[in-house]
Amino acid sequence: MRTGVFLSYAGGFHEAAEHVAVLERQGVDIVLVAEAYSFDAVSQLGYLAAKTSTIELGSGVVPIYTRTPTLLAMTAAGLDYVSDGRFRLGIGTSGPQVMEGFHGVPFDAPLGRTREVVQICRQVWRRERVSHQGKNYQIPLPPGRGTGLGKPLKLINQPVRERIPISIAALGPKNVELTAEIAEGWQPVFFYPERADDIWGEALRAGKAKRDSQLGDLDVMVGVSLAIGDNVEDRLEWAKPQLALYIGGMGAKGRNFYHNVATRYGFGEVADR
Repeated sequence: MRTGVFLSYAGGFHEAAEHVAVLERQGVDIVLVAEAYSFDAVSQLGYLAAKTSTIELGSGVVPIYTRTPTLLAMTAAGLDYVSDGRFRLGIGTSGPQVMEGFHGVPFDAPLGRTREVVQICRQVWRRERVSHQGKNYQIPLPPGRGTGLGKPLKLINQPVRERIPISIAALGPKNVELTAEIAEGWQPVFFYPERADDIWGEALRAGKAKRDSQLGDLDVMVGVSLAIGDNVEDRLEWAKPQLALYIGGMGAKGRNFYHNVATRYGFGEVADR
């Protein structure tokens, strides 16, 4: 088992970055930077790459809708370059409220887009001339779209690694199955060990049955709230706002993936409040 942290925003960014450097010296394995609709994760990860030397750096996560697949691949290769091969690409679909409400892009075909994004990223990192004619992405643009002058191109630079690890934040059964099939890692949220097999076991087994052996074992990255202190109630009060933000506010009413997970765990009435 490895240990990791999410970058904290309490106290200012530079203080948080110095704290990551301290955690690195203490043996923490990975730091993740979230994005959603806050500051972009990439600029912060680049800064952390310059302030650290051994800790793994990961996006936790960047949405697939806000960058073209090739730009996402270029960005990951760039972060892997400046960190000397320490970057892990964490991706997710986010949700319709954020994608359509903040970014102004349609939230459509999340499963199909995720699969195609992973395929295209790996083409870029292998320095192949990118050619992908999928349902959701066409590279180069086919005749009849654009100027007709596009041609397959490959990344100019030689990536540090041609297989940058990809982790997918997946909650729904079909997305979890897809993740277990195609990704190096899975980032579940609100992981509840005693109920995990009931909620995700079937999907994980179905995905692993189709998994390429070259991917290795699925790396499960579980995030938990850690609060140290003698007063349990006080520490719970510290954790509640973050839970409330996701379960109650990170999505539209009736279509909040985090609320759905809480409900599947058996906490539907509490989540509704």
